[in-house]
Amino acid sequence: MAEQSSEKNDGSIEVEKGNVDPELFSCLLQPASSDADPDYIGIRRLLLRRKAESGVLRRRDWRCNGKGYVAYHNYIRRPRNWESMQLPSLNSTPGNSGRWMPPPSPLSLLFEAESWSSGRDLQSGKPASSHRNSFSSTASDSDRPRFRGVEPPYSFAGMHCVFDQSKGSVTVLKFGHMNSDLLAYGASDGTLTVCTVSDPPSVIKHLKGHSKDVTDFDFSSNNQYIASSSMDKTVRVWEISKGLCIRVIYGVSSQMCIRFHPVNNNFLSAGNGNKEVTVFNFSTGRIINKAVFDSEVTSMDHDHTGQLIFCGDSLGFIYSVSMNSHTGALSRSHRYRSSSKQKSRVTTVQYRSFSLLARSPVLLTCTQDGYLSFFSVALEVQGYLTLRCSLKLTPRIHSIRASFCPLLSPEKGEYIVAGSEDSNVYFYDLTRPKHTCVNKLQGHRFPVMDVAWNHGANLLASSDFYGTVIVWKRSKTG
Repeated sequence: MAEQSSEKNDGSIEVEKGNVDPELFSCLLQPASSDADPDYIGIRRLLLRRKAESGVLRRRDWRCNGKGYVAYHNYIRRPRNWESMQLPSLNSTPGNSGRWMPPPSPLSLLFEAESWSSGRDLQSGKPASSHRNSFSSTASDSDRPRFRGVEPPYSFAGMHCVFDQSKGSVTVLKFGHMNSDLLAYGASDGTLTVCTVSDPPSVIKHLKGHSKDVTDFDFSSNNQYIASSSMDKTVRVWEISKGLCIRVIYGVSSQMCIRFHPVNNNFLSAGNGNKEVTVFNFSTGRIINKAVFDSEVTSMDHDHTGQLIFCGDSLGFIYSVSMNSHTGALSRSHRYRSSSKQKSRVTTVQYRSFSLLARSPVLLTCTQDGYLSFFSVALEVQGYLTLRCSLKLTPRIHSIRASFCPLLSPEKGEYIVAGSEDSNVYFYDLTRPKHTCVNKLQGHRFPVMDVAWNHGANLLASSDFYGTVIVWKRSKTG
């Protein structure tokens, strides 16, 4: 019996020796330096090896359960008391419908779970009607679009072309004014790339001059020039045909956003980190006028008449500014707080001269904490803004932009397209009180930073954090 037990023990020892990982011994038997504690060296290397292995297994487990990198990134950066943490209220402001939205739970924000919330009428307790003039909704970027057998309003035939020459994150892209083929995009390495998407797609010019991130740019009305702003505190004017910088305007702080005047192209407006909007003379580069705000101006847009500028700042405020088209004089008219309850920078301010939902000019704003706000604009009252509806998305780490979608018909709603940190492009219908996500495009591998439509509304361009630009082609029936 003793011999048998000893044989078993010997066999178990041999089995254990066969299962020992050689990398374990390489960590434990690593020779130590003369002035180091050998016990400390061995224990430290063993712990580091186990830590790396546990990270690999944890990421593998997240992938097997259908979670993405963004969810895993949020999970490993969670606070220690995240389960019992009381998030600040993210309720949307009640509009004319008198409805309140419940705040998303920490779990939905952390794991990007599907979390659709809709309100109920406070008086009757019945589900609110979708025909109200003002409503709010909450949505998660990972929500699956629901079509119920009907083709989505914006369907795409696939990728038209891909540009991947950029070495930095492509943070802004635009098509030329009244042009369906001319596309330009700016990157975090300070470069601007101008290309054509007509067959065959090709790069026209590489514009190099900025030493830091390109924050924004705009085409002139004839598409002969581009004005760009950058974190290097300069505004540059480029002649596209020659690929040359014809003017450099130096500032005292980072230049965050820029626009040509829609009527008088000799005026160039730029918002900066010094809490100012400055109007420059395009021909001479001299300052004509400036207006001071409460925080750094992060985004802006003109109305179609050129008499108003709409600005967003880093605290989440939206400003209406009157502008004289002849003298360039500026005067602040109104200030409005976005739907966000926190001080979050405004990443998008976009004006449209008409909306099927509001039956008037409208303004779209997007903040970094995920609030999309839709305002009607009263031009006769110096751009007074009225909140018509808002949509709460997952908070962002990056400055991700959104855009209006081309108008379809009164029966098909009002649509917004936006990038997302889960590498998808999402389409939202603002006329729906819930299940607002109607379609999404999958093709990027990194957070989608910006989106833009061409003039013909048959192509949509999207850019990501890794420097890839994808041009999507709409299907004829979409």
